[in-house]
Amino acid sequence: MSMLTNLDLIRRVPLFSLLSHEQAQQVADGVVKRRFRRGDTVVEQGSKSGQFVVLLNGRARVTATDNKGREVILSVMEAGSFLGEMSLIDGEPHSATVRAEVQTDVLVLNRDAVARCLPDRTSLATPMMRGLVERLRAADRQIESLALMDVYGRVARALLEMSQPYGQTRAIRTRVSRQDMAKRVGASREMVSRVMKNLQDRGYIEAQADGSLLIREASLDPQGTSEAPQCGYDPVHDCRQGA
Repeated sequence: MSMLTNLDLIRRVPLFSLLSHEQAQQVADGVVKRRFRRGDTVVEQGSKSGQFVVLLNGRARVTATDNKGREVILSVMEAGSFLGEMSLIDGEPHSATVRAEVQTDVLVLNRDAVARCLPDRTSLATPMMRGLVERLRAADRQIESLALMDVYGRVARALLEMSQPYGQTRAIRTRVSRQDMAKRVGASREMVSRVMKNLQDRGYIEAQADGSLLIREASLDPQGTSEAPQCGYDPVHDCRQGA
C-alpha cells in the first residue's frame, strides 16, 4: 500500500476542499506532518508559534489558565479541527493552550503557506477577519472570566476592557450602568454596585461629574491579588455570590 502524499492529506481535510489544484499543491509543499503523544502541548497560551495546525486524527483539549494556575476547558478538538488561525491573522499570541488527549497526528503549515490561500491584504475580507478574531478573543476572555474569577475580578476586567488610555491613566468616557455591568459579568446588580463602591472607596476608580470613570490601571487587578477584597471581606461579603 503506497504512502499518502502531502497533497493526498490536504485533499482529505474539509477546510481545504475548495482550494484549486494549484493552491492545494502550494499548501502541500509547505506542510509538515507531526505526531503528538497524549499530554503533549500542541500550542501554548501566550506564545507565538506562527503556525496553523490541522488535526488529521486523535483529539485535543483547548484550555485557558489564569496567573494562579486555575484552568478552564474552552473546547475539545477532533479530526478536521484547526487552530492557530487567530494568531496568524492578528499577529497576537495564542489565547489558549492546546494539548493532545490521545495520540494525535496533525498537519502544520507556516505563515507563508497559509498566506498564499488568503485574500490580498487590500481586500475587504482582511479587516473583516481581524474583526472576527477580535470578537473571538473577547469571547474567550469572557468565558475565562466567568469560569475562573469571582465577581470582583470580573468587574475589574470588564472595567479595564471598556476603558481607553487617558493621560497617565485610563478612562471610560461614558456613563457605566450598573445594570449593564451586571449583565456583562453575570452577577446581580446589587453585587456589582457593592463591588463598584468598594473599588471607588479604595481609589481604584474615580467617578466624574459627567458619569465617566477614571481607572487606576496599575492598582486594578482582575485576578484578585492581595489588594483586592477576599471572600468574607465586608462590604463585598461573598465574592462568589452571583457567580
